[in-house]
Amino acid sequence: MNGRQNIQQSEPIALEHSYANALAEYLAGGGESALQGAYEIGRTALADGLGVLDMVAMHHAALASVLQRMSGSAVLEQDFDRAKEFLGESLSPYEMAHRGFREAIVTLRQLNETLENEIQRIAHTVHDEAGQLLVAARLTMAGVAHDLTPSLQGRLQEVSAILDQAEKHLRRLSHELRPTILDDLGLVPAVQFLTDGISKRSELSIGIRSSLNVRYAPNIETALYRIIQEALTNVTKHAQARNVEIQLTRVAKSLHCRIRDDGIGFDVLARGGQKGLGLVGIRERLNAVGGTLHIDSEPGRGTELLVKIPLEK
Repeated sequence: MNGRQNIQQSEPIALEHSYANALAEYLAGGGESALQGAYEIGRTALADGLGVLDMVAMHHAALASVLQRMSGSAVLEQDFDRAKEFLGESLSPYEMAHRGFREAIVTLRQLNETLENEIQRIAHTVHDEAGQLLVAARLTMAGVAHDLTPSLQGRLQEVSAILDQAEKHLRRLSHELRPTILDDLGLVPAVQFLTDGISKRSELSIGIRSSLNVRYAPNIETALYRIIQEALTNVTKHAQARNVEIQLTRVAKSLHCRIRDDGIGFDVLARGGQKGLGLVGIRERLNAVGGTLHIDSEPGRGTELLVKIPLEK
């Protein structure tokens, strides 16, 4: 029997039966056709969501069934080697998917670094170049002010006040794009600066507890800062919260960030994998640094995000 003939049904029992038949065929002398059956079974298992341990268990059950039918041990070592080759072929789709995932993570990390560099350049331009233009505008206004009538001088002061507001907004925008304090002083001072600004604009009380006292890799600090920034944006837009607590700790070889609010919360399961509320962006940043996100929330009981990022050597 060809191992590819019985994998149309994707139920676990049917797949296990197909695997056992294809393995028996291959051990009985089946060639490339039977080995191709192992590959097709692996593709079906991967599409159905079976994991590597499920495949190993399936292989163990099939091999045990084959060994029970063996009448001697003369070819036992040879059959074990062939069974190993068969298992390896069935796991090839998993290996290719894993390699594709790793390549995607590398690409995503490079993309994040490119975006951060571009954001840093834009922030520098907004802060320095736009700021210099505003200074030049003030100097020009001051130079012509004494030649104007008192009424026009009053209007000129109104324009000067508008320029002051524009400079404040540009400075705030520059810091939100890429705070220089993150590069100069590190994650905790940058988060403190971020939360101070959000608290002033939203009347949201934000507390920070941190036991971090050293600098970490720039990509990790940047990722965690952006995650906290996105999480606080979600809180101000959706949570209807009054208080937020951020906790930063190092646990063994990873950084932990816990963000808890007392807002309205939401049904985690009803969100269909938490695709909304800006969580997609958070997960993408975590994927780029190998981190994980756990969400704990219920309607009326607030929301807690637990972020874990492994530290690079």
